[in-house]
Amino acid sequence: MSLQTVSHTSKAAGATALTALREFLAFKLGAEEYGIDILRVQEIRSYEEPTRIANSPAFIKGVVNLRGVIVPIVDMRLRFNLPQANYDSFTVVIVLNIGNRVVGMVVDAVSDVITLTPEQLRPVPEFNSTVASDHLLAIGAVEARMLILVDIEKLMSSTDMGLVEQALH
Repeated sequence: MSLQTVSHTSKAAGATALTALREFLAFKLGAEEYGIDILRVQEIRSYEEPTRIANSPAFIKGVVNLRGVIVPIVDMRLRFNLPQANYDSFTVVIVLNIGNRVVGMVVDAVSDVITLTPEQLRPVPEFNSTVASDHLLAIGAVEARMLILVDIEKLMSSTDMGLVEQALH
């Protein structure tokens, strides 16, 4: 299945807020499974060692040149304060379009694209987490699976990330 095919079907679904069917790209970080809006995904690439940038936060692994575009690479394990990852053949970079910026995020593995209905979404419980609760959309429940749905646009444009300018509304 190609991401282009998925993107076109996603747009046809007319995803509005959390009231309609939404498609999420599921990925793993450690033992947890997360999901991000498929409409933000440009492509999925195998991991390649980025060029390190001096004085950048530890979770910014560096930058890569993606067809002439310099793309910052965020290690989501480090961003979520998880133990350091071993990069292997499953490690991938999800390339995102956030605002007018292209950003890559390193994850342990990508599993599939999941369509969720509003009935499958549960509110995020209040607790101390390494991810601010306003960066989480919901918990997606699909049979025995639980997906932590991340508002990737809010997360990547947060001031502590320093990657994407805040959109002025």
